[in-house]
Amino acid sequence: MHRVLALESENLYFRHIVRSQIGSAMQRHFFQELEALKNSIIRMGSLVEQAVAEAMRAFSERSAPLAQQVIGREQEVNAIELANDNAVVDLLALQQPVASDLRLILATLKINNDLERIGDHAVNLAESAISYCGRAPLALQTDIPRMAQVTIQMLRDAIDAFIHTNTATARGVLNNDDLMDALNRKTVNDLANVIRTQPGSVEQALELVRVSRNLERIADLATNIAEEVIFVAEAHSVKHNVEKDLPKS
Repeated sequence: MHRVLALESENLYFRHIVRSQIGSAMQRHFFQELEALKNSIIRMGSLVEQAVAEAMRAFSERSAPLAQQVIGREQEVNAIELANDNAVVDLLALQQPVASDLRLILATLKINNDLERIGDHAVNLAESAISYCGRAPLALQTDIPRMAQVTIQMLRDAIDAFIHTNTATARGVLNNDDLMDALNRKTVNDLANVIRTQPGSVEQALELVRVSRNLERIADLATNIAEEVIFVAEAHSVKHNVEKDLPKS
């Protein structure tokens, strides 16, 4: 009888050891996959930042070939977005993540979508550059160069904030959102006046309105990314200027 009990106890012990080893292996795999997803998001962010910068350089230098290069790289960003979506599904199926890991996974899912949309806006900017190259430049100084500078810096800072989970940098991005809104309104109003008073410059003015609005949308999406960084780090939402606490464990 004692021997039977001893064997059962030994079997239970070994089963516990096996389960523990399997659990540890699964946990290591989970964290490896989570790190790979984060690195993929960073790479995607770098690609779309480059696309926006090159689209605006194509616009300022009136370079249709450079704009075409931006358009040609769109599929690479789209492919990474799909791979990241699948990685998120796999991570959620792998095991039940703790609250902090779950926040990171959910944030990367949203950031992934935001970056893909920024890539789309970069293509829009490149297409506007091509269209604008074929027309006489508008004889009007606009805030578009400044908008481009602020937008690219906001995007760069948002990605950097994600890399380092830096909420101070993220809040700096949020602070520039109102500036971009104001610059967009002023630019659109100035161009609307051109459309009313200079019939021969309507097409150029409309293209510049498209550029301004695409830059403003990219700035909004950079702001979304910064909000997700704060969500991951501090376990509360700052969207719509409303802070909501979430579990931090």
